[in-house]
Amino acid sequence: MRPILLQGHERSLTQIKFNADGDLLFTCSKDNVINVWYSHNGERLGTYEGNNGTVWTVDVDPQSKYLVSGAADNTLRLWAVATGKCLYTWEFPTAVKRVAFNQAGTQVVCITEQRMGHQCAIRVFDINQDADGTKQSKEPRYMFNPIGSKATVCAFTLTPNVVITGHESGKVALFNVKTGEEVDNNERAHGDVVTDLQMSKDWTYCITSSKDKAARIHDPKTLMVIKTFNTETPLNSAALAPNRPFILVGGGQEAMSVTTTSLRQGKFETRFWHKVFEEEVGRVKGHFGPINTIAVHPAGTSYASGGEDGFVRVHHFDDSYFRAKPYGDLEIID
Repeated sequence: MRPILLQGHERSLTQIKFNADGDLLFTCSKDNVINVWYSHNGERLGTYEGNNGTVWTVDVDPQSKYLVSGAADNTLRLWAVATGKCLYTWEFPTAVKRVAFNQAGTQVVCITEQRMGHQCAIRVFDINQDADGTKQSKEPRYMFNPIGSKATVCAFTLTPNVVITGHESGKVALFNVKTGEEVDNNERAHGDVVTDLQMSKDWTYCITSSKDKAARIHDPKTLMVIKTFNTETPLNSAALAPNRPFILVGGGQEAMSVTTTSLRQGKFETRFWHKVFEEEVGRVKGHFGPINTIAVHPAGTSYASGGEDGFVRVHHFDDSYFRAKPYGDLEIID
């Protein structure tokens, strides 16, 4: 699995995302720039410029028509994927830490930071698909402040008007965006900050990673923990491999204490775990610092990881990966 090394950022990566077709890879980092690449060969297609601070988060709609980004300049921006033009900017009192489209691409949920007397807020915006996309409503459709621990990650669920959130305390919760009430929660989902949350391809389950060194698969309807994967390093990201019973996790020691540890001890590898048996099945090395974000191609043919070192590495899986029989002779079709 010779990686394709993408060098388009000057600072550490914050999030990477494949589009629904898997032919494009979007990357954002602390250098204020969002890049888009062809995922099959790593050729850079273009950049989305205009942010005045770290771009924390990015998401693309199912048609690959619009891109949304959240940044430390307190803005949520809507971009035209094809032209790189910024179509609309929403401004908030604090930084936007997470954005996510719903399954149809008609709404966006975003989390803003708790800072300077402002509470952590979750807002849902309708995305107006008509005309050229520049006519958007300035006001959110729904807005509420989660009580207690601040939210760090979020995503829509299949249940209408319900979002799933991960919190600083390790809690995972479901919120009704219309009323702002907490429908359900699992206070002890994790023991530390929830760092990532990714939905499965069919949106029927999700995976979270946390600084408590564990990744967990949850049922987004009941918040029941279905599987737990315990590692010995704080995790920054976890992703699900479609068509194969594997999950990928990445993390590593905090960037500040990295100078004192060798690559081996820092544990900067992408780790593959068997989704059913909860056993580690492989590791891929390469990054010179903690892995901040991982994304898997929607068809399961490749994956990409972004690190503190400013590099994105795209790995196309070898034939042996597809020939392997993770369940023995049993063939399971996803």
